[in-house]
Amino acid sequence: EQIGDAVPEEGGITLRVPNVAENGGQVPVTVLVDSPQTVESHVTAIHLFTPRNPTAGVASFRLTPLLARAEVQTRIRLAEEQRLIVLAQFNDGRVRQASADIRVTTGGCLT
Repeated sequence: EQIGDAVPEEGGITLRVPNVAENGGQVPVTVLVDSPQTVESHVTAIHLFTPRNPTAGVASFRLTPLLARAEVQTRIRLAEEQRLIVLAQFNDGRVRQASADIRVTTGGCLT
C-alpha cells in the first residue's frame, strides 16, 4: 500500500494496545515513534486505521518539532476483532507503519 509517493516501511514505532479488549468502546492505544523531533527530522502526523470499523479512519494527530517526543495516547472504538494499523509521516516524506491485532469481547461500534 502507498501513501502519496511514499511506500510505508515497517519498524520504528512502538504500539501499546491490549491483546484482548473487554470493552470495544474504550480501547487504550499508545503510539511512540522513534524520532528526534528536531527541525531537520520530525514526525508530522500519526494516523490510526481500523479497516473493519464502520469508518476506517479512527484518528489523525498533527505533530511539530516543538514536541519532546512523537507520542500520542488515546482511546478508540473497535466494532470487532481486527487489526489496528498505524502510519507515521515524517517531514522528509518517509512513512513508517506498525500494526497490532486486537481481540474484542464486546464490540464498541453501532452500525
